Amino acid sequence: MFKGKTVIVTGGANGIGKCIANRFKEEGAFVEIIDIAQGDHFVGDIGKKEDIDRFVQDVLSRHEKVDILINNAKPIMKGLDNCSYEEFQYALSVGVTAPFYITKLLKDSFSKNASIVNISSSRDRMSQSETESYTAAKGGIASLTHALMMSLAGKVRVNSVSPGWIETGKETWDGPDAYQQPSGRVGNTNDIADVVLFLCSDSAGFINGENICVDGGMTKQMIYHNDAGWTLK
Repeated sequence: MFKGKTVIVTGGANGIGKCIANRFKEEGAFVEIIDIAQGDHFVGDIGKKEDIDRFVQDVLSRHEKVDILINNAKPIMKGLDNCSYEEFQYALSVGVTAPFYITKLLKDSFSKNASIVNISSSRDRMSQSETESYTAAKGGIASLTHALMMSLAGKVRVNSVSPGWIETGKETWDGPDAYQQPSGRVGNTNDIADVVLFLCSDSAGFINGENICVDGGMTKQMIYHNDAGWTLK
Protein backbone atom coordinates (compact mmCIF):
# COMPACT_ATOMS: atom_id res chain seq x y z
CA MET A 1 0.00 0.00 0.00
CA PHE A 2 2.82 2.41 0.83
CA LYS A 3 5.49 1.10 -1.52
CA GLY A 4 7.81 3.88 -2.61
CA LYS A 5 6.22 6.46 -0.29
CA THR A 6 8.41 8.77 1.78
CA VAL A 7 7.45 8.66 5.46
CA ILE A 8 8.85 10.76 8.31
CA VAL A 9 8.50 9.51 11.90
CA THR A 10 9.69 11.69 14.74
CA GLY A 11 10.72 9.77 17.85
CA GLY A 12 10.86 6.63 15.75
CA ALA A 13 13.68 4.80 17.51
CA ASN A 14 11.66 3.19 20.28
CA GLY A 15 8.17 2.30 21.44
CA ILE A 16 5.15 3.33 19.41
CA GLY A 17 7.26 5.32 16.96
CA LYS A 18 9.51 2.35 16.22
CA CYS A 19 6.52 0.10 15.62
CA ILE A 20 4.96 2.63 13.24
CA ALA A 21 8.25 3.06 11.37
CA ASN A 22 8.74 -0.70 11.04
CA ARG A 23 5.20 -1.21 9.78
CA PHE A 24 5.71 1.37 7.04
CA LYS A 25 9.03 -0.24 6.12
CA GLU A 26 7.28 -3.61 5.82
CA GLU A 27 4.89 -1.95 3.37
CA GLY A 28 7.81 -0.83 1.20
CA ALA A 29 8.03 2.81 2.27
CA PHE A 30 11.18 4.89 2.61
CA VAL A 31 11.17 5.84 6.29
CA GLU A 32 13.12 8.78 7.70
CA ILE A 33 13.46 8.92 11.49
CA ILE A 34 14.68 11.63 13.82
CA ASP A 35 15.24 10.66 17.42
CA ILE A 36 17.38 11.85 20.31
CA ALA A 37 18.47 8.25 20.95
CA GLN A 38 21.58 7.01 19.20
CA GLY A 39 21.06 4.65 16.28
CA ASP A 40 20.94 4.15 12.53
CA HIS A 41 18.82 7.24 11.90
CA PHE A 42 19.13 11.01 12.06
CA VAL A 43 20.13 11.75 15.63
CA GLY A 44 18.69 15.04 16.76
CA ASP A 45 16.54 16.80 19.32
CA ILE A 46 13.31 18.16 17.85
CA GLY A 47 13.08 20.44 20.85
CA LYS A 48 15.82 22.43 19.11
CA LYS A 49 15.04 24.47 15.99
CA GLU A 50 18.49 23.95 14.51
CA ASP A 51 18.13 20.15 14.68
CA ILE A 52 14.76 20.31 12.93
CA ASP A 53 16.24 22.52 10.21
CA ARG A 54 19.12 20.09 9.62
CA PHE A 55 16.82 17.08 9.59
CA VAL A 56 14.35 18.50 7.09
CA GLN A 57 17.18 19.68 4.85
CA ASP A 58 18.66 16.18 4.98
CA VAL A 59 15.34 14.54 4.07
CA LEU A 60 14.62 16.91 1.19
CA SER A 61 18.13 16.46 -0.18
CA ARG A 62 17.28 12.81 -0.81
CA HIS A 63 13.51 12.88 -1.42
CA GLU A 64 11.68 15.19 -3.79
CA LYS A 65 8.38 14.88 -1.92
CA VAL A 66 7.12 13.75 1.48
CA ASP A 67 3.97 11.62 1.52
CA ILE A 68 3.43 11.02 5.23
CA LEU A 69 4.48 12.80 8.41
CA ILE A 70 4.02 11.11 11.80
CA ASN A 71 4.61 13.54 14.69
CA ASN A 72 5.27 11.07 17.49
CA ALA A 73 8.18 12.33 19.62
CA LYS A 74 7.37 12.15 23.32
CA PRO A 75 7.53 15.20 25.62
CA ILE A 76 8.72 14.86 29.20
CA MET A 77 6.16 14.24 31.94
CA LYS A 78 6.61 16.40 35.01
CA GLY A 79 4.17 18.22 37.26
CA LEU A 80 3.44 21.24 39.38
CA ASP A 81 5.82 20.23 42.17
CA ASN A 82 8.85 19.23 40.12
CA CYS A 83 8.66 20.82 36.66
CA SER A 84 10.75 23.92 36.08
CA TYR A 85 9.81 26.72 33.70
CA GLU A 86 12.49 25.55 31.29
CA GLU A 87 11.32 21.92 31.41
CA PHE A 88 7.71 22.93 30.76
CA GLN A 89 8.79 25.04 27.79
CA TYR A 90 10.87 22.15 26.48
CA ALA A 91 7.90 19.77 26.71
CA LEU A 92 5.83 22.17 24.63
CA SER A 93 8.70 22.56 22.17
CA VAL A 94 8.85 18.80 21.59
CA GLY A 95 5.13 18.15 21.71
CA VAL A 96 3.60 21.15 19.94
CA THR A 97 6.14 23.56 18.45
CA ALA A 98 8.14 20.89 16.63
CA PRO A 99 5.12 19.33 14.85
CA PHE A 100 4.03 22.83 13.77
CA TYR A 101 7.51 23.81 12.58
CA ILE A 102 8.24 20.57 10.73
CA THR A 103 4.90 20.90 8.95
CA LYS A 104 5.70 24.51 8.10
CA LEU A 105 9.06 23.54 6.59
CA LEU A 106 7.48 20.74 4.56
CA LYS A 107 4.39 22.70 3.45
CA ASP A 108 5.53 23.02 -0.16
CA SER A 109 7.11 19.56 -0.28
CA PHE A 110 4.11 17.40 0.56
CA SER A 111 2.86 15.21 -2.27
CA LYS A 112 -0.70 15.26 -3.53
CA ASN A 113 -2.99 13.45 -1.06
CA ALA A 114 -0.30 13.51 1.65
CA SER A 115 -1.22 12.69 5.23
CA ILE A 116 -0.12 13.89 8.67
CA VAL A 117 -0.88 11.92 11.80
CA ASN A 118 -0.10 13.48 15.17
CA ILE A 119 0.28 11.20 18.18
CA SER A 120 -1.54 12.73 21.12
CA SER A 121 -2.67 10.81 24.22
CA SER A 122 -5.84 10.00 26.12
CA ARG A 123 -4.37 12.50 28.58
CA ASP A 124 -5.58 15.18 26.17
CA ARG A 125 -8.96 14.68 27.89
CA MET A 126 -8.13 13.24 31.34
CA SER A 127 -5.32 13.58 33.86
CA GLN A 128 -3.35 12.29 36.80
CA SER A 129 -1.66 14.65 39.23
CA GLU A 130 1.89 15.82 38.49
CA THR A 131 1.63 15.34 34.71
CA GLU A 132 1.14 18.94 33.59
CA SER A 133 4.02 19.20 31.07
CA TYR A 134 3.06 16.04 29.17
CA THR A 135 -0.70 16.63 29.38
CA ALA A 136 -0.45 20.22 28.15
CA ALA A 137 1.69 19.14 25.19
CA LYS A 138 -0.69 16.34 24.25
CA GLY A 139 -3.70 18.63 24.54
CA GLY A 140 -1.88 21.13 22.37
CA ILE A 141 -1.11 18.70 19.56
CA ALA A 142 -4.71 17.46 19.53
CA SER A 143 -5.89 21.03 18.93
CA LEU A 144 -3.06 21.74 16.51
CA THR A 145 -4.41 18.88 14.42
CA HIS A 146 -7.62 20.56 13.35
CA ALA A 147 -5.90 23.95 12.96
CA LEU A 148 -3.36 22.44 10.55
CA MET A 149 -6.17 20.61 8.77
CA MET A 150 -7.81 23.93 7.94
CA SER A 151 -4.57 25.58 6.81
CA LEU A 152 -3.72 22.60 4.60
CA ALA A 153 -7.28 22.01 3.35
CA GLY A 154 -7.34 20.43 -0.08
CA LYS A 155 -3.63 19.60 0.10
CA VAL A 156 -2.87 17.41 3.14
CA ARG A 157 -5.15 15.46 5.45
CA VAL A 158 -4.32 15.92 9.15
CA ASN A 159 -5.56 13.61 11.92
CA SER A 160 -4.44 12.60 15.38
CA VAL A 161 -4.43 9.42 17.45
CA SER A 162 -4.71 9.40 21.24
CA PRO A 163 -3.29 6.19 22.73
CA GLY A 164 -4.35 5.03 26.17
CA TRP A 165 -2.27 2.55 28.18
CA ILE A 166 0.10 1.03 25.64
CA GLU A 167 2.80 -1.46 26.63
CA THR A 168 5.87 -0.52 24.61
CA GLY A 169 8.14 -3.25 25.96
CA LYS A 170 7.68 -6.94 26.65
CA GLU A 171 5.90 -6.83 29.98
CA THR A 172 2.70 -8.86 30.29
CA TRP A 173 -0.18 -7.28 32.17
CA ASP A 174 -2.94 -9.36 33.72
CA GLY A 175 -5.23 -9.20 36.73
CA PRO A 176 -6.79 -5.81 37.56
CA ASP A 177 -4.44 -3.97 35.17
CA ALA A 178 -6.07 -5.85 32.33
CA TYR A 179 -9.67 -6.42 33.39
CA GLN A 180 -10.17 -2.81 34.57
CA GLN A 181 -10.22 -1.96 30.87
CA PRO A 182 -13.45 -2.55 28.91
CA SER A 183 -11.45 -4.36 26.23
CA GLY A 184 -9.98 -6.68 28.89
CA ARG A 185 -6.32 -6.02 28.18
CA VAL A 186 -3.56 -3.44 28.03
CA GLY A 187 -2.85 -2.11 24.54
CA ASN A 188 0.23 -2.76 22.45
CA THR A 189 2.13 -0.75 19.87
CA ASN A 190 0.50 -2.50 16.93
CA ASP A 191 -2.88 -1.29 18.17
CA ILE A 192 -1.67 2.24 17.46
CA ALA A 193 0.23 1.43 14.27
CA ASP A 194 -2.88 -0.22 12.80
CA VAL A 195 -4.85 3.01 13.18
CA VAL A 196 -2.00 5.20 11.94
CA LEU A 197 -1.55 3.18 8.76
CA PHE A 198 -5.29 3.20 8.15
CA LEU A 199 -5.45 6.99 8.53
CA CYS A 200 -2.62 7.35 6.01
CA SER A 201 -4.29 5.05 3.49
CA ASP A 202 -6.71 5.86 0.68
CA SER A 203 -9.41 4.07 2.67
CA ALA A 204 -9.39 7.01 5.10
CA GLY A 205 -9.54 9.63 2.36
CA PHE A 206 -12.63 11.32 3.84
CA ILE A 207 -11.35 11.40 7.43
CA ASN A 208 -9.83 14.77 8.16
CA GLY A 209 -9.22 16.81 11.31
CA GLU A 210 -10.24 13.94 13.56
CA ASN A 211 -8.82 12.63 16.80
CA ILE A 212 -9.21 8.89 17.35
CA CYS A 213 -8.78 7.64 20.91
CA VAL A 214 -7.34 4.11 21.02
CA ASP A 215 -7.57 3.21 24.69
CA GLY A 216 -9.63 0.03 24.97
CA GLY A 217 -12.64 2.10 26.09
CA MET A 218 -11.10 3.46 29.30
CA THR A 219 -12.06 7.10 28.73
CA LYS A 220 -15.70 6.11 28.16
CA GLN A 221 -15.95 4.19 31.43
CA MET A 222 -17.90 5.91 34.22
CA ILE A 223 -16.31 5.24 37.60
CA TYR A 224 -18.25 5.45 40.86
CA HIS A 225 -17.41 4.08 44.30
CA ASN A 226 -18.60 0.48 44.64
CA ASP A 227 -19.67 0.28 41.00
CA ALA A 228 -18.37 -2.32 38.54
CA GLY A 229 -15.69 -3.40 41.00
CA TRP A 230 -14.28 0.09 41.61
CA THR A 231 -13.70 1.04 45.23
CA LEU A 232 -12.28 4.30 46.53
CA LYS A 233 -9.56 3.69 49.09
